[in-house]
Amino acid sequence: MLVLAGLGNPGTKYEATRHNIGFMVVDEIADAHGFSPWRARFQGMTTEGLIAGRKVLLLKPMTFMNESGRSVGETLRFFKLDPGALTVFYDDLDLAPGKIRVKTGGGAGGHNGIRSIDAHIGKDYHRVRLGIGHPGDKAKVLGYVLSQFAKPELTGWLPALIESCAREAPALAAGDTAKYMSRVSQAVFPPPPKPAKPAPETQTTGTKTSPSDPSSTEGA
Repeated sequence: MLVLAGLGNPGTKYEATRHNIGFMVVDEIADAHGFSPWRARFQGMTTEGLIAGRKVLLLKPMTFMNESGRSVGETLRFFKLDPGALTVFYDDLDLAPGKIRVKTGGGAGGHNGIRSIDAHIGKDYHRVRLGIGHPGDKAKVLGYVLSQFAKPELTGWLPALIESCAREAPALAAGDTAKYMSRVSQAVFPPPPKPAKPAPETQTTGTKTSPSDPSSTEGA
């Protein structure tokens, strides 16, 4: 079994905020792949289904962001899973809006949800970092991550990122993180079309006739 956890804060107050992009992604995965109804357990909300033939449990910790590790740790212990079975989706201030990076292990990068998970299960799990951009001032970070996405984001890169994260989940379930990251990136930021190749020049060669050529003789 694989566990895909999306990080966020519970309650309507935090819906559609930048800190909840992890919740948004796992909600979209559940819808796109026909998962079972959500139910409360492991200090969170869970749903189960199949992706690329593998059994997958989606998890949204309801412990608030700073205590995400409690819910994640309980889930892994119940199923007797190693950290390598876990992938976590979360917001990242250090990436430009819409950018995605997938890695295994590493530091928390100042993210309290990741810091909590590290404390409960260690660092050897997979992370999908979802760029939300930075407000430009450290003092504004808390208000920024807890604020809702702007209207242009809600109709621009955000739905493209969330939908492609869900659509390309089979590559993630199959363990091909490079393919997953590449396909999501191209869906959000399509490469510019290649310039059309110039048409090959057609050379017209004139036919010279000579007096000995029957076709040039008049009245014959």
